[in-house]
This record gives sequence, C-alpha cells and structure tokens, in this order.
Amino acid sequence: MKIVNAEEALSVVKSGDRVFVQGAAATPHSLIKALIDRHEELKQVEIIHLHTEGEAEYAQEKYQESFHLNSFFVGANVRKSVNSGLSDYIPIFLSEIPSLFSKNILPVDVALIHVSLPDRHGFCSLGVSVDITITAIKNAKYIIAQMNPNMPRVHGDGFIHVSKFDAAVRVNDEIGTHVNPDMTDVEKKIGQYCAELIEDGSTLQMGIGAIPDAVLKSLSNHRKLGIHTEMFSDGVIELVEKGVITGEYKKVYPGKIVSGFVSGSRKLFDFIDDNPIVAMLDISFVNNTAVIRKNPKVVAINSAIEIDLTGQVCADTIGTYQFSGVGGQMDFIRGASLSEGGKPIIALPSMTSKGVSRIASVLKSGADVVTTRAHVQYVVTEYGVANLYGKNLRERAKELITIAHPSHREQLYKDAFERFKKF
Repeated sequence: MKIVNAEEALSVVKSGDRVFVQGAAATPHSLIKALIDRHEELKQVEIIHLHTEGEAEYAQEKYQESFHLNSFFVGANVRKSVNSGLSDYIPIFLSEIPSLFSKNILPVDVALIHVSLPDRHGFCSLGVSVDITITAIKNAKYIIAQMNPNMPRVHGDGFIHVSKFDAAVRVNDEIGTHVNPDMTDVEKKIGQYCAELIEDGSTLQMGIGAIPDAVLKSLSNHRKLGIHTEMFSDGVIELVEKGVITGEYKKVYPGKIVSGFVSGSRKLFDFIDDNPIVAMLDISFVNNTAVIRKNPKVVAINSAIEIDLTGQVCADTIGTYQFSGVGGQMDFIRGASLSEGGKPIIALPSMTSKGVSRIASVLKSGADVVTTRAHVQYVVTEYGVANLYGKNLRERAKELITIAHPSHREQLYKDAFERFKKF
C-alpha cells in the first residue's frame, strides 16, 4: 500500500473507466473531489453507486463530457440529473446488485472507498457502509481508499487488509450525519398502529425516516425483538439499552443486529464502533429472501409514494418522475411473507402535504410498481390497518378506503364502484 495524496491516488483513473463509489455516510468526498479535478483530461468515465451523501458534482451538466452517472438509487443529490437525462438509473433489487460485479455484468475498473485506520493486524473496516461495497472491492482492478480515524471499526464482512489497496489517502473528515425532523402526529399514529402488529420475539426490518423512528418509539414495552435489516438508524440504540432488542429468537446471527449500512448521528457511529452485537454484512446475504425467511416473525416495514385500490405499490416514482429507487423493499416484503409468523407492512400517510390522497383509485400515469398487489399484505396509515391478504379486488378496495383520508373516501368509493361494477 502506498500512502499518497488524493491527486496521485486518482491518477490511475483513465477515460472510459467504470468507477465504483462507496455510498451513504461513507461517501469518500476527498477522492471524489480529486477525481473531479481531473475532469479536463478525462472522457466518458462511468460512475456507479447507491445513494451518496453530499453534492454529486460529477452529475452536473458542466461535467457531462467527462463523467456519466449510472446509479442504482436516486437520491436528492442526483434526482435532477437523472430526470433531465444527464444521468441514468438502473432498477434492480438491492440484493442482486453485487451479482452485477461478481458476474462481470458491470466490471469495476476502480473502486473508491472510505475506511477506518488499520488495526495492528493491518485490517481496515468499511465502517458504516458494507452493503454492495464489499463485492465491488473483490471485483475491482484498482482499489483506492481514504483512511479516516473518524470511521468506526465495525464487526462483520467489512474488513479489508491494507495490502489490497493500490493507493491510500489519509483524511480526517467528519462522517456525514443524518438527523430526522421531529415526528408529526400523523407519523406517530402510524408508528403506533405498526407497533400493534409487532409481537414479542419478532425480527424487524425498517429503514430511516420519521415513520421507522415512530415505530421504534412505540416498542418500549415489547420484549426479545431482533434486527435483520438493510439499514438502521439511531432509534435502535434506546431499545438495545432498554433490553427490548436482544435478538435471542433469531435463527440467523442470533443475538446480533444484522445490517448492510447505517445512517444517523455520531452517537450511532460510536454505538456500532467495535460493538460485537453489530454485524455489518454483504447485502447479497442480508437481503437474500431465503436468508430473511429463516428468522421468526419477520416484520418488514416499508413506505410508498402511493398505492392503488388493488394494492399495487409505487415506491420510487411520482408518475414518470424518478424519485428514489427499487432498493430492498421487495427483498424484505417477500422475506417477511415467507417467514413463520411474518408480517410485511407498507406504511404511509394517507395524504401528501398538498392534500393529494396517497391511496389512489389508479396510480399516476407512468408510475412504476415496486411491490405488486400479489405481494402486499398489511397497509397502514394514520387511520388504521388494512389487511389485504387473501382478499379479492373489491374487498381490497373496501379495506384501503377505510384507511384513506376521510376527505377522499367518497371519491374513492365512486371510483371503486365504477371499476368493480358493484361495491
């Protein structure tokens, strides 16, 4: 391993290369900046990643001759670029992204990663983001690391020996934190309804945001819960400290919190640092439906942009506008369905901030379906719980209308009657 400056480290990148960038809170900003600084001498460098934090300058129009983003997820920092046609989006289940690297479908020329300082044995940790990164590293021709004393050392799959690095850059950057806004009354109510569906001994999957946090806040009186999830945030810490989360009933990594990445505050990063109850693993394992289903009573809580009266879930587009990505929703919805006593849940507010019903007669024109109506079971809004499992189309519509916002129910009833002829 050579310790060099960022400019020298990035000199290995050449025109036409495919460059993988580690994402989320582990986004390697120093390496990205050095890559952008070379834009005048580079042409058609393809950049691939999941969601990244901070400004994604390489996706801006002024760099379109030098860089082209081909993203597995559409975050706020690249949303404009993707929807304007400057960048591209690859729809794919999160669990299957690593196979794009291992099967040489998307060969990786250079991997830019962000790691902890090496331990006394020479091993660095991928820290807050193992997910798809570990497979990208295994299949990359060149590995460039920025080593940071602020990156936590996390147990699991994310260790890589310094001998694997073609170059390394020392930085002392703060790891990007994420703080959710205060929960609204609507989100608190949704959290309470979801919590009522969760039995003691359940294994939980939930993401980041106000609704997952609201669910966790409502679980203080539960017992012996486990965590097997693609990501988690600060809300888990209090439940661990209270003894609510023990993981003792889990079949896969019992007693451990299994995840692919984390996003949250510095307190969260300190919590996972060298904590043996946390296992950050390859996402092709974490999100594998066959693995998920082995755990008992898996409760998967995911959100949506809108859901129609038959149960089709649109989770990543607003009409034709690409808002986010497929992610791991279907991995866990199906995994929870197949788990003994499992419960897949779609949780969403009944209306948008502009008063548009999120339970729709039909999805917006051009909207994409992430979770099909055949996969959906529980749908939760602030007005209650709809159980669609085993119900026909008319029954589903009735269930969903009862949890829609009251101001939209009359129109939904009319639309349902017109569609199903009798209601």
